[in-house]
Amino acid sequence: QVQLVESGGGLVQAGGSLRLSCAASGSIFSLSIDAMRWYRQAPGKQRELVAGVTSGGSTNYADSVKGRFTISRDNAKNTVYLQMNSLKPEDTAVYYCRVTIYGKLYWGQGTQVTVSS
Repeated sequence: QVQLVESGGGLVQAGGSLRLSCAASGSIFSLSIDAMRWYRQAPGKQRELVAGVTSGGSTNYADSVKGRFTISRDNAKNTVYLQMNSLKPEDTAVYYCRVTIYGKLYWGQGTQVTVSS
C-alpha cells in the first residue's frame, strides 16, 4: 500500500511564492519510484500537467509555468517538491501529485492553492 501526503498549499497574494511537498510512504523503496509529477485542476476545468521529474532528474513543465515553477525530488525522503514563484490568480487550483511505482499510478489527495489579485 502506498500513500501520498501533500502539504504546502494555502492563500497567497499575486506575485508571492509557495512550496508544495508530496511525500510517499508505504511498502516502497526509493529506487522503485519512477516519474513524479504535479497536476492541477481549477474549477470547471480539466486536470492538467504542471511539471514532472523522472527518476534520472529530467524535468518538464507546462508552458504556463515555465520560468516560475521548479520541480525537484529528494529520493532519500521519497518526496517531490514544487516551488512556485511569481504566482498569478490563474494558478489558483487544487494541486495533485502523482507518482509511478513499478508501472502503477498513485495520486495524492490534493492541496488547494489560491492566489488573490
